[in-house]
Amino acid sequence: MGSPIRNAMTVDVEDYFQVSAFANTISRDSWENQPCRVERNMDRILAIFADHGIHATFFTLGWIAERYPAVVRRIVEEGHELASHGYGHLRASDQDRAQFADDIGRAKALLEDIGGQEVKGYRAPSFSIGKDNMWALDVLQEAGYRYSSSIYPVKHDHYGVPDAPRFAYYPNGPDGLLEVPVSTVRFGEKNYPAGGGGFFRFFPYALSRWLLRRVNQRDGEAAIFYFHPWEIDPGQPRQNGISAKTRFRHYINLHRTEERIKELASDFQWDRMDRIYLGAQ
Repeated sequence: MGSPIRNAMTVDVEDYFQVSAFANTISRDSWENQPCRVERNMDRILAIFADHGIHATFFTLGWIAERYPAVVRRIVEEGHELASHGYGHLRASDQDRAQFADDIGRAKALLEDIGGQEVKGYRAPSFSIGKDNMWALDVLQEAGYRYSSSIYPVKHDHYGVPDAPRFAYYPNGPDGLLEVPVSTVRFGEKNYPAGGGGFFRFFPYALSRWLLRRVNQRDGEAAIFYFHPWEIDPGQPRQNGISAKTRFRHYINLHRTEERIKELASDFQWDRMDRIYLGAQ
């Protein structure tokens, strides 16, 4: 038998008040006044990864990096890949070309200045690159990014391109940007999420483990998993004025997620996106 497949562990570094689902409840103007919890949550995540010998990719908001540069430096110092989540957690689909170029360029420059390493990867907030704004991939390439993880091949009420490829591909040809989708499994004619997010919290851990093993064993591909620091934080401030659907999605099983991440860390082999897909050392 060959060596176990190395899967990509990724973290979208943002705080609870920055999630897209709260955009109509928590104004951007109030972000500076919100109790920030990302530092303590990142401490716990980095400790888990250190305990399990995992190197991961952290798609980090420029807004967070600017205010908590020590978090960025620690990511780099501990051997992880520093990648971009844009500057201000604006959906790519809500920006025109010039606005998007400014956002992703500003984030890349800031992260590289603080972290002292090249930022190669980008993940759009809420997986907001799709059929109507594929031009965003060209803008990313022009800005110096080498890969994206922004097109989710599922049907979701907020994002997704259900008929997009399930595994790494070049949407604009081999001279374009590499796209590395979050993992899905295919049953019948439909793709189902397998790579983290709310589905990881909602269903028992055993299902996620089975799905990821299916990607490794049946598809013979690396799995791409993602989560957010706020997902291991059941003590975060609860928001009022949100819908029942949003409340359920955001808060379900937060108290179980940290232990599930530890199980995941033990059950699979993990590495950085750039090492798996770009051959980085």
